[in-house]
Amino acid sequence: MAKRSALGRGLGALLGDAAPLRETQEIRRIVNGNPAAVAEIPVGQIVPNPYQPREVFDPEALAELADSIRTLGIIQPLTLRRTGPDSYQIISGERRYRAAIAAGLSSVPAYIRQADDAAMLEMAIVENIQREDLDPIETALSFQRLIEECNLTQEALALRVGKKRATVTNFLRLLRLPDGMQKALKIGKISVGHAKVLLGVEDSRRQADLFEGTVKNGWSVRQLEQKVLEPAPSRTRAAKDTELPELFRELSGRVGRHFGGKVSVKRNPAGGGSITIRFDDERQVQSFLDDLKEN
Repeated sequence: MAKRSALGRGLGALLGDAAPLRETQEIRRIVNGNPAAVAEIPVGQIVPNPYQPREVFDPEALAELADSIRTLGIIQPLTLRRTGPDSYQIISGERRYRAAIAAGLSSVPAYIRQADDAAMLEMAIVENIQREDLDPIETALSFQRLIEECNLTQEALALRVGKKRATVTNFLRLLRLPDGMQKALKIGKISVGHAKVLLGVEDSRRQADLFEGTVKNGWSVRQLEQKVLEPAPSRTRAAKDTELPELFRELSGRVGRHFGGKVSVKRNPAGGGSITIRFDDERQVQSFLDDLKEN
């Protein structure tokens, strides 16, 4: 029981009987001179990090962390920078900060760092990347921000985040994908492996078709690679099919409204053609026939 009680004190259990330092003028002097010093900061004096690369915080995971904090306290202090006499901004640890509030804590343990905006941005992004729990697009955007806002080359960035330059390059290439494919990658509908294959397809229409096929049919990366090697469907005929005169488009529209748009009209060079109707049930057919009678 005594051991569990010690754990319940969280950081205090790791520091022995010495409680985390309270932020006073004297402690500020000590903290500024000692990067390893930990201060206890009221949550009301802390604001989130505007450079936070994470866009989404999983509510369920936050609730689990809050439960852990209620039992064990915050084991890993946040890292903050001072923005005023009694105000601080998060450099890293926003997830712990949110969970601490949910757990009902009035203060949190923190390291206090001196950092300008550029240094803060770099520290925040690098810390999040090294945790390896950002989605691929968040990681790619983080790399891009470091390059653009901190004036880093890809080589320097690779050194900062502890990754190979080729890895950095491959993540940055993900940002060349159309928005819909990036969103699918973020939410896990396609993998980074799928994305790499799609990036190798230069024809945008072909790329879109392969993406739709992957999502619809659940193709593996290997299956997608095989589809890429298959001859692309002829675009010549498809173009002729879509270049319909106004009369044919009107026919398709008027018939299609009865069948949920499931109508295909084709026209050959001689002026003839065909119409294909797909219907769900007899009611759609009856509605169509009734409309013919009225007109």
